[in-house]
Amino acid sequence: MFFDEEELFWKGVEEFNGERYFDAHETWEALWREISGPRRLFYQGLIQAAAGLYHLARDNYRGACSQLEKALDKLGQYLPVYHGINTQHLVVGVRVCLQEAALLRSGAAIRQGSTPVPIIEKFQRDT
Repeated sequence: MFFDEEELFWKGVEEFNGERYFDAHETWEALWREISGPRRLFYQGLIQAAAGLYHLARDNYRGACSQLEKALDKLGQYLPVYHGINTQHLVVGVRVCLQEAALLRSGAAIRQGSTPVPIIEKFQRDT
């Protein structure tokens, strides 16, 4: 099967940033299945971040916490920039979501409005 790694990667980013977490998960998983080397773990972290945010959006706080924790463990290995994206910014956003999911799961907070969602930013060099 022929696949274009860059095309699938950026398609997943677009889906993720559009809060289409299930779609991003599926796109990156297709890529993850075909890749080897250091990017494989990176893609797995992205998949888990998308899955965690999908669970959080559906009030499955246990599933959100589990997936977001796994995502942070993996993505934390690719700081501050990797594969053209600002991973530091992404990790900070995922941490915020994990903290909210943990509070909601424990009953220490009640859902009010929507959770701020992380955005995957392209890395921009200072000129």
